[in-house]
Amino acid sequence: MTAPPHDTSAVETAAVDVAADVPVAAIQGRSPWRIAWIRLKRDKLALAGGVVVLLLILVAVFAPLIVGLLGHPPDEFHEEKIDPLFGTPYGSWGGISGDFLFGVEPVNGRDVFSRVVYGARISLLVAFLAAMVAVALGTVFGVVAGYFGGWVDAVISRVMDVLLAFPQLLFIIALVSVLPNEILGVSGSGVRIGALVVVIGFFGWPYVGRIVRGQTLSLREREYVEAARSLGAGQIYILFRELLPNLVAPITVYTTLMIPTNVLTEAALSFLGAGVKPPTSSWGQMLDKAVDTYESDPTFMVIPGLAIFITVLAFNLFGDGVRDALDPKGSR
Repeated sequence: MTAPPHDTSAVETAAVDVAADVPVAAIQGRSPWRIAWIRLKRDKLALAGGVVVLLLILVAVFAPLIVGLLGHPPDEFHEEKIDPLFGTPYGSWGGISGDFLFGVEPVNGRDVFSRVVYGARISLLVAFLAAMVAVALGTVFGVVAGYFGGWVDAVISRVMDVLLAFPQLLFIIALVSVLPNEILGVSGSGVRIGALVVVIGFFGWPYVGRIVRGQTLSLREREYVEAARSLGAGQIYILFRELLPNLVAPITVYTTLMIPTNVLTEAALSFLGAGVKPPTSSWGQMLDKAVDTYESDPTFMVIPGLAIFITVLAFNLFGDGVRDALDPKGSR
């Protein structure tokens, strides 16, 4: 005996009604920057480096406030904290105490904490401004060389090769030795800072230019560039509206990796005497002074050395994380 067929129309109608009552979430696309942020959040080391970088920037910006609350004026001498016989601070660890968080400087007794805080201003200021100069020049020349090619590319590439082979440190030392004490109303350490920014940035742009040139050589053959060209778009429009937006990611990555290199360059130049003039504080300058007293007071060398190490490490960790986040072919 065959069972009578079931009437499924009522069941189907009820299922449709239930499905109609369930709200359907709209599908939202993710921008490349949002995808990069999601990838960056997964990298705990990069986030830790970013937090340290942010703290260093805040310390540099609010240096007067921090020193006013926790330290002493950076150029104030405290001879009472120095042993007149040996010229070393009283107490252990370079005179570290509740009143002097990082101890005092040998011979003159200046507050090391205050000088490290103000030294962060010089190092980060030179590093950031020099990176901006290098990125601006490298982006312009790299895009022009990669897009136009031919003799333009050949000339710019040879200029980059010459600058990459030029002894940067020797040139800066020679330049500083002949700089006047005042230029355009700027005197003292301001002249040295301006010279460091210009020279470090000028000799740094070929590194950016080579990367931008290579990316531009690839992008100029893409379909959207050909489409813009076929629609009558001019060269300036293609450069600034089609190519540059697609170069932001590699430029951003290289900028984050260039800043710690500039910090080391500024510290090396200050160590060699080609940096800012005393009494302006600089980490490299502090290391130079610590050479004479590191046997009797090693703390004075360790503290600015740690400041440089932490700064460079934080920027490198953050830069590596940004590179991985912006790389669509990365594994993370």
